[in-house]
Amino acid sequence: MTDATAGVVYDPPPAWTSRVLTPTLTKQCVGFMIGSALFALGSAPGLGSLMGASAANICFFTGAWFFTGAAFIQLITAGAVTVPVSYAPGTMVRAEWLAAATQFFGTLLFNVSTGAALQAHTVAAQKHLVWTPNAEGSVAFLISGFCVLIAYARGDRLWAPTSRDWWSGQINLLGCIAFGVSAVGAYITTSGVTVDAVLANLGTFIGALCFFVASLIVLPALAGRDSP
Repeated sequence: MTDATAGVVYDPPPAWTSRVLTPTLTKQCVGFMIGSALFALGSAPGLGSLMGASAANICFFTGAWFFTGAAFIQLITAGAVTVPVSYAPGTMVRAEWLAAATQFFGTLLFNVSTGAALQAHTVAAQKHLVWTPNAEGSVAFLISGFCVLIAYARGDRLWAPTSRDWWSGQINLLGCIAFGVSAVGAYITTSGVTVDAVLANLGTFIGALCFFVASLIVLPALAGRDSP
């Protein structure tokens, strides 16, 4: 048999396609910043109530998708899943990859939670489709935040206040904690009442600001770097 495509010259993809599809730190940071801004907008003290619950929920739903896109970029650029070690079993999961994976999983849970919030009209739906995945996503974010610190510790960078990456990790962890506090305040009782709506909104607002700053300070345009 002969190869019918032999000698055929294929044109390379357009430059704009490569620029759009290539994952970069810039795209990751911008995605997290847009998502954070939308979460902050929906939970801003006074502003959320002024917009109304529906508008706030739309902000959260849209922002969650930007989080997911940015987290996916972070996951596929996180590098190898495991690294060789000198002790049994011979390999271990890299903290950097685990941080990215758990964060991506958390964003998927936020997609479920914020999507369900747009149409949940019963206490059961609010509890099982809105609060539960929100709480689970917050736990995933907490695990991710601590994995980032573990990655720094393993690299002998437990204390590196002159590093943008170090500050980004610390602020990111604060955001994860704030989201966790928000999930506690957002718990839905059997009567359909939120345990502490003020705490829930404030935790979301503070967490969103932390995530925005954590991405901003490592934005390549400010840090003078970029990576695929």
